Amino acid sequence: MTNILIVEDDKNQSLLYRQELSREGYAVFLARDGREAVEMAKLNPPDLVVMDINMPGMDGIEAMGKILGENNRIPVVINTAYSSFKDNFMTWSADAYIVKTSDLTELKKTIKEVLKKKNPA
Repeated sequence: MTNILIVEDDKNQSLLYRQELSREGYAVFLARDGREAVEMAKLNPPDLVVMDINMPGMDGIEAMGKILGENNRIPVVINTAYSSFKDNFMTWSADAYIVKTSDLTELKKTIKEVLKKKNPA
């Protein structure tokens, strides 16, 4: 089973992602902030990370840098409410960048595409 780490500080959004992605057949793990995500990725590297940017403590950009510094093979999908971060070169190491919407179709599609690209079968 494919393990996905969701890094999202909004509890309701996290639960929605877990529910929807579990229905797609993924094992979903939740981190509330960047620090927790870095620790989780170190202890049990996920197959893919879905990363919010604006979070308290360690933001998603810093967390992504630390996760990729430990293991640059983990694909990262940035999922944020702010399109302005797309121009920040620090986000360019992500495999995909999505602006959040209430419709998770694009997120699900992007996750499938990124996983397929990383693990062609």
